Amino acid sequence: MPPVFFIMQEISADDISYVAGRQNIARPRPEEVPMIYLDNGATSFPKPRQVTDAVLEAMTQYCANPGRSSHFLAARTAQEIYKTRAALALLLGLDDPGRILFTKNCTEALNLALRGILRKGDHVVTSSMEHNAVLRPLKALEKEGVETTIVRCDPAGRLDPQKIRQAIRPETRMIVVTAASNVTGTIMPLEEVGRIALRQGVLFCVDGAQGAGHMILDAKRQHIDLLAVPGHKGLLGPQGTGFLYVRQGVSLMPLLYGGTGTRSKELDPAVEFPESFEAGTVNAPGIIGLGAAARLINKIGIEAVVQHERELTERLQNGLRAIEGVTVYGSPSCLEKTAVVACNLEGRSCEEVALALNDRYGIAVRAGLHCSGMAHETMGTQDVGCVRMCPGFYTSEAEIRQALEAVKEIAASK
Repeated sequence: MPPVFFIMQEISADDISYVAGRQNIARPRPEEVPMIYLDNGATSFPKPRQVTDAVLEAMTQYCANPGRSSHFLAARTAQEIYKTRAALALLLGLDDPGRILFTKNCTEALNLALRGILRKGDHVVTSSMEHNAVLRPLKALEKEGVETTIVRCDPAGRLDPQKIRQAIRPETRMIVVTAASNVTGTIMPLEEVGRIALRQGVLFCVDGAQGAGHMILDAKRQHIDLLAVPGHKGLLGPQGTGFLYVRQGVSLMPLLYGGTGTRSKELDPAVEFPESFEAGTVNAPGIIGLGAAARLINKIGIEAVVQHERELTERLQNGLRAIEGVTVYGSPSCLEKTAVVACNLEGRSCEEVALALNDRYGIAVRAGLHCSGMAHETMGTQDVGCVRMCPGFYTSEAEIRQALEAVKEIAASK
């Protein structure tokens, strides 16, 4: 297999304008984008042209079924998929690209991690800031004899690692936490929790949905055994892509069974990585597009992306706090969070505010509970939800200023 550095490619000066001039990353934004998009916590938009070009080239030039045939088109597709594994491994500090298992999203990856390992009698420790993609599978597993302890975070969403340690029991099999809250953006102390898991002999599973592409994730340094990631959020890839990384030495059972292109005479073959976990035809165009996105982030540098988003988030959060009648949730320090700002306006529902931003100002945000009811209970917003604003890769300072002016006008209106 080619080495990881094989995937690095040159990109144009326009794509690294942030690095050169501390302006916006990968500008200019396509002219056809119709509005100010601050819903990157749901999915990133727009996608880099490298992504759309890679998907189009795959679908029009070579995209056959990888691992199923020996002809040129199948071999080219398999090579491009491997290059995606290598780019992701480089970006996220993963030891072995072959331990990356492609899924259709992060939710499937989390279900694979939980259902592929946990059995009756096992105990799991998690936090109160988790997305339902973690809490609902765990609730379902409780009916099969798996026990769960939920450690309470503070109202800003911060997790005390010592409370995780105190919740561990002899039968604890796994600790599961989010890299960063999808409601407040609060970054979890992954390295400290990972160290606790390592010392206690417990598996450490991380939901990277709001972390990958928005903060520095390093599976080796943070002692992560299983890392679930969506391709379409901070990694800037197409929707319908995601993956689970499984550290060498961790045993896992597949969720799906079927054709893998290997051992076709056997009805009960031995589990092999990654083939046993990618039964059927994979989303090759999407995975190839994800590879283009990962190479772009690798070239620009995740540190530059994080700094860009942090500066925008700080401007947005501080500006909102200065508006009378606005409550901002989560940590006041942008060093403790990713590019997520949660707020409410006094006297108005979050849905009303989101609709006003959309209809009157052309600003896309998200309102509600964000599939994280327990996180809102932790914050004290379970009855009202909140407005969530998420700057991203393509967001500009001018757009943040326009968003703040819009909120100010809504807050001042009768």
